[in-house]
Amino acid sequence: MARWVLLLLSGWGIVPALQAQGWGRVAGRVTDAETGAPLPSVTVLVDGTNYGTATDEAGRYQFRLPAGRYVLRFSAVGYATQRDSAVVVRDQTTLLDVALRVEVVRLEDVTVEARAVEAEAGVFRLDPETAQRIPTPLQSGFQALKVLPGVVSNNELSYQYSVRGGGYNENLVFIDGFEVYLPFRAQKGEQEGLGLLNLALAERVALYAGGFPARYGGKLASALEVTYRRPYQEPLKGSATLSLLDAGMAVGSSVRQGKLGWMLGVRKARARRFFSTQELKGNYQPDYTDVQGTLTLRPSARHTLELLGIAAQHNFLLDPGTRKTYFGTVSFDPTKPSNLESIWLNYDGQERAGFHTYFGGMRWSSWLGSSARLAQELAYFETVEEEARDVRADAVLYQVDPGSGEHVPEGSARQRDVANNQVRVQTWTATQRWQFYPHGHALEGGAYVRQLVFTDRLDERAVAVGANPSGDGLLRVVLDSLRAQVHLRTWQAGGYVQDAVELLPENRLFLTAGLRLDYFAFNHQWTLSPRLSLRYKASELLTLSGAWGIYYQPPSYQELRGQPTPERPLSDQLNRNLKAQRAHLLVAGAEYFLPRQRLYLRTEVYWKDLDQLISYEVENVHLEYSGLNDSYGYAYGLDLQVRGEFVPGVESWVNYSFLVTREHFLPAYQNSYNRGWRPRPTDQRHTLSLFVQDYVPGDPTWKLHLRILFGSGLPYTPPVPGQRVGTYVAQVPGPRMSARYPEYQRVDLGATKTLELTQLPDGRPVHVELTAELLNVFDMTNTVDYTWIPGQNGIWKRIPTRLTPRTFNVRLRVQF
Repeated sequence: MARWVLLLLSGWGIVPALQAQGWGRVAGRVTDAETGAPLPSVTVLVDGTNYGTATDEAGRYQFRLPAGRYVLRFSAVGYATQRDSAVVVRDQTTLLDVALRVEVVRLEDVTVEARAVEAEAGVFRLDPETAQRIPTPLQSGFQALKVLPGVVSNNELSYQYSVRGGGYNENLVFIDGFEVYLPFRAQKGEQEGLGLLNLALAERVALYAGGFPARYGGKLASALEVTYRRPYQEPLKGSATLSLLDAGMAVGSSVRQGKLGWMLGVRKARARRFFSTQELKGNYQPDYTDVQGTLTLRPSARHTLELLGIAAQHNFLLDPGTRKTYFGTVSFDPTKPSNLESIWLNYDGQERAGFHTYFGGMRWSSWLGSSARLAQELAYFETVEEEARDVRADAVLYQVDPGSGEHVPEGSARQRDVANNQVRVQTWTATQRWQFYPHGHALEGGAYVRQLVFTDRLDERAVAVGANPSGDGLLRVVLDSLRAQVHLRTWQAGGYVQDAVELLPENRLFLTAGLRLDYFAFNHQWTLSPRLSLRYKASELLTLSGAWGIYYQPPSYQELRGQPTPERPLSDQLNRNLKAQRAHLLVAGAEYFLPRQRLYLRTEVYWKDLDQLISYEVENVHLEYSGLNDSYGYAYGLDLQVRGEFVPGVESWVNYSFLVTREHFLPAYQNSYNRGWRPRPTDQRHTLSLFVQDYVPGDPTWKLHLRILFGSGLPYTPPVPGQRVGTYVAQVPGPRMSARYPEYQRVDLGATKTLELTQLPDGRPVHVELTAELLNVFDMTNTVDYTWIPGQNGIWKRIPTRLTPRTFNVRLRVQF
């Protein structure tokens, strides 16, 4: 822990050094491009930060910055956002005047969305440009969420995340208002690929960590709203990245006087070198490809057609070779003997996993007068997930003498795993939304119908080989065998209404109230979800917020299937009596602004009452549901955040979260191992995340990026010995969630040099960024899972599955 404290102090110690360098001033006037009239209340920010000011009644602005080159962002309701560069010189004033063009088509969108984000408690925003600079193994947008308050993810190989005690499957994800889904059957984080969120295309990212409004529904924990850029009267802009692990490109422009805008993003990752750092040596062949595009057609000021398309193919192939894992304790006290052991495994065979996802969405929006809008949406989502393996493993367990290094065999085992599984998920969704903006209100509603099709094929078995009881031959023990297939077709429908109303002038008191009604045909269940949120601006510096609501999560195919058994057809095992899980949520928070330090201090407390829960276990990133409404529970916690310019001109933040979440099984489902209040699989008591940006003193073209993640150990269920067959001892689940993994600790560091490469014919600069990243700086050993094997005495040995060691990466990024 001392290393963490020193690192924090050294990161903040750079601030005085920067303040000692030269400062200058940037000033200017913002006007209407058509009339030349001055524009008051225009927001002027250093791009990618919250540092800046606003124009006065005469359209004038000014503020101080360290010497260097900056991109300033000018934005105002009803006008197209504009970016322009300025060079700040020490002890001088740089003049930059800007003329903004009217953007009538987007006027009401900007107004309402800004209100919605401000009015909701539990909302945390992430600037996409800043998020791309967070040092992570792969440029996946979901990886960036791990530095937000209340978000837990103790696996850098995975983009699955938990929010305020919720499970990985309890988060809604929307891209441009269309719902998309994460993989259904990922076994390990290496298989998941890049995720569908492309930060290079994103304009806004908002995480509703609690109290999300009625327009979102169907999950218990959170809603992630990602908005992609829609170019309007813009020349060709874009970026390209290349690293030792991945590559990508994003470009966009508009033509025909802004009536047609388009964006295209392509990503490719073949992170063989990164995955090969694992203890399991072998031939890793990951191949992740992702193509996304948007098209916006504005035939008139009152009509807009928006299209979103996504195609992603993520393939993971592994020819496992060998693995040597050491575990146990080494004692330097002669009175306390060491207990160091090692397992050596030799593999033969191959495993393959694939996730192929396709999405298409269309939205037609029409303005009916100056304050009413109607939109129709059609969306199709399909994912095909496959896993195939035929792997044989020979394992030898050794007792190790730390002094001499001698390895004494304790026992051996042999196992073969075979699988050929596939799941195909298809959804068709039709939605109609309307929005009405009378004075002081933002009234909206909508209705949807969705068809869901699941096609699942399971064909897997595992066989262990050991000595028979007489010791004169081999005994084959079938550990698991399942062959089944099911085709499920069902539908959902529902609707919502909500109103955001200004109760006091100047947005001092803002209330959002909504009601959501949903129906799930498979179990014939109706759910009704009332939701409220309130924001009160007590002063210019202090804002109070709160939220209350009831949230339902209808069971997906994973929960309906539960843990299948070979005794009955899989279609007969789908639980038609399974009800939606329910969460009764209460959130209260406060935010205080320190103007001199340009820092926001934010705190939120929350309580969730949970019932009709479907219990589950986590194995690496794979979720195994019970398929029963077998428990109830609760979650409560605290999130603290300090966010702002630790260093002027760049945004940084520190988060701390405290969480308790527990469950209690109903009497009909209790046994000797799960009685009483038990921790839920996401019960992580303490979480610390930090992201700090800094300049190199005297040279603002250099930036440093530091990410720190710490999480106390998550709980898991250890096995206990079951039936013995020969020398093989079967395992069965022991006391539920009675043990915990070790703490998760990780530090990632990046250094970026920014240069102006050239200028385009229209005068816009072309910047190049060279970044060097050191991932897992202190080479911390983190454990994500355990494998259990029996010793000769029948005692199970706990073999850790560890995450990645220290890795170096170099990244090149060009922006134009």
